[in-house]
Amino acid sequence: MENSVQPEQELEKHDDLVEETPANQKPETVSEEKKEDIIDPIKKLKDELAEAKDKYIRLYAEFDNFRRRSSKEKLEMIQSANEQLLQALLPVADDFERAGKAFKDRNDKEAEGFALIQNKFKKTLEQYGIKPMETPKGTAFNPDLHEAITQVPAPEEKLKGKVIEAVEKGYLLNDKVIRFAKVVVGS
Repeated sequence: MENSVQPEQELEKHDDLVEETPANQKPETVSEEKKEDIIDPIKKLKDELAEAKDKYIRLYAEFDNFRRRSSKEKLEMIQSANEQLLQALLPVADDFERAGKAFKDRNDKEAEGFALIQNKFKKTLEQYGIKPMETPKGTAFNPDLHEAITQVPAPEEKLKGKVIEAVEKGYLLNDKVIRFAKVVVGS
């Protein structure tokens, strides 16, 4: 009995296969379908390759941007690494200028030694990128460079809204303001 069941099942499977393939289908049509099946994997592989190339190009561009950005940040960090120290030295530079005014009239060796020390200190600051801001009387007030500590009536009409006096010098570190010039503005 078991033997008879098995051939019947095989016949049913064979009949199903025959039904799937139409009788009027030509052998050429089957070979065309095989070509399409072969072409589809090739097309699929080409699409995957194009997608992988696109991902690679984007990843490379992203890495290149990261490299540029990090090198720029590193350069900025190196340039302004000593910014706090240099800011702490600015009041010393102001003291040197005030003392220089006191020694202006003297011509002895002490005054000469003081002038040498003051010049050496100024050159050291310049070496590290510190530049004093020049704010002469009559300069237009610029809030990006100046800090107005007071407003006084302008002695002349042309000095309204302009710097009348610089109370404290401002300084730049590599063209970046590290201390605003404290000024009196005419109103």
